[in-house]
Amino acid sequence: MFGIVNCSISTTCLVGILTGLAVLFYVYVKWSHSYWKRKGVPYLEPEFFYGNSKKIIKREISFGDRFAEIYTEMKSKGWKFGGTYIFTRPSFLPIDLELIKCILQKDFQHFMNHGFYVNEESDPLTGHLFNLENQKWKNIRGKLTPTFTSGKLKMMFQTMAACTEGLAEVLKEYEKINDVVDIKEVLSRFTTDVIGSVAFGLECNSLKDPDSVFRKYGKKVFEPSFIRRIKMWIMMFTPKHILKKISFKQTDAAVEKFFLDTVRDTIKYREQNNIFRKDFMHLLIQLKNRVEESQKEMHLTENEIAAQCFVFFIAGFETSATTMTFALYELAANQDIQEKLREEVRDVLDKYDGKMTYDAIMEMTYLDKIVNETLRKHPPVPGTPRICTKRYQIPGTDIFIEEGTRVNIPIHAIQRDPEYYPDPEKFDPERFNEENKSKRRPYTFMPFGEGPRICIGARFGLLQAKVGLTAIISKFVVTINEKTEMPLKYATNMFITTPKGGLWLNVKEIK
Repeated sequence: MFGIVNCSISTTCLVGILTGLAVLFYVYVKWSHSYWKRKGVPYLEPEFFYGNSKKIIKREISFGDRFAEIYTEMKSKGWKFGGTYIFTRPSFLPIDLELIKCILQKDFQHFMNHGFYVNEESDPLTGHLFNLENQKWKNIRGKLTPTFTSGKLKMMFQTMAACTEGLAEVLKEYEKINDVVDIKEVLSRFTTDVIGSVAFGLECNSLKDPDSVFRKYGKKVFEPSFIRRIKMWIMMFTPKHILKKISFKQTDAAVEKFFLDTVRDTIKYREQNNIFRKDFMHLLIQLKNRVEESQKEMHLTENEIAAQCFVFFIAGFETSATTMTFALYELAANQDIQEKLREEVRDVLDKYDGKMTYDAIMEMTYLDKIVNETLRKHPPVPGTPRICTKRYQIPGTDIFIEEGTRVNIPIHAIQRDPEYYPDPEKFDPERFNEENKSKRRPYTFMPFGEGPRICIGARFGLLQAKVGLTAIISKFVVTINEKTEMPLKYATNMFITTPKGGLWLNVKEIK
């Protein structure tokens, strides 16, 4: 009898505890979702727990498309900014271009950081330029900026162009066996070879061998996995200082070992054998070996070199491959534009005895328009984040953005806004002729971000994409294969803008 009574009491206590926890959770969510109301910021009504991110979490829609929906709804209400929630976490969305200018440029000191996890001690590959904050970011940025000048890019050009021979051979093989081309996969192998050669001074051979070690680890960084999702949730809900205290590791252990070992071995081999190559790695080694007293602040450690090579690799191969993929899709869908580009490529290359040179690429103005229009319509990164680092009063209001608040700049939404780009779904390279560029409002085209934290490798990425496109269009006609899902949609399991189901093309060599 006493056992029954005790069991009944225990059950009652358990029910009471669970009920209490449920009530506390409900109150916490409701209180969290009242944040923007309490701050006086207009906001879209959040769904319980999910906030405004349910469609993203359930993979119904891509990140860029969801924020474009939110942007459009807010703008239709006449708002210059608005509040959103990712689960219970508030996120500020600027709509007005002048406010965006303030955040990215004019009042940059209030929004210096991206807000991502970085721990150079326990997770050294997170210590790269994109993640770094405050003075450390300024120092590294200052060190690396000279490595991306026109002169340095010109120095790297032939290393880059040499990889196009393998690209052409791979496409010829596809045509030879009458096979459809997963163009994103092929271009990712091409950019892996380029970055591997330029950043590490190594021949990756990804075009010849799809299972090469560099391609393996490049894919591992971006491929969705259960472990990566768990880590993402942990980083989303855990304060950064706690993550640092527990030495949380974001980087996969095998990926970390591969990149650290590769960089250390490369540095050791070059220094022992006095190897000189016109590449990114050589420039970093020069920074590492600066010993003059006046330049000691420019010194780089091997771990810092590895982190910069890592971000150069993952950012360079994926975003450039994505840009080329969408450019070829648009060229395949618009044969008149493809033929016009081919004529320009042939005419310019003829001036240079058929050789692809840096100066030849710079002369291809129509190619430049096509790449820019591709970046407008399909920006590889749909938005750029900022963290408020110092309490900020929104100009013309009595509203403050508090320190620690996340801000999202909706790049994809702005570049698809019909106010700035009439008929935004149309692929029209002439949007980027000199006349139209001079009329365009600032901050309506920013695929690489804007302000002091604009992507440092933007010019390299553009050059790499142009080299790849020139190599393909000069030798092949591309058309869309029926295997490509139409209408084109974006993958919902990737932050980087990626075609859902892949992008499949037919290639035909021009005899």
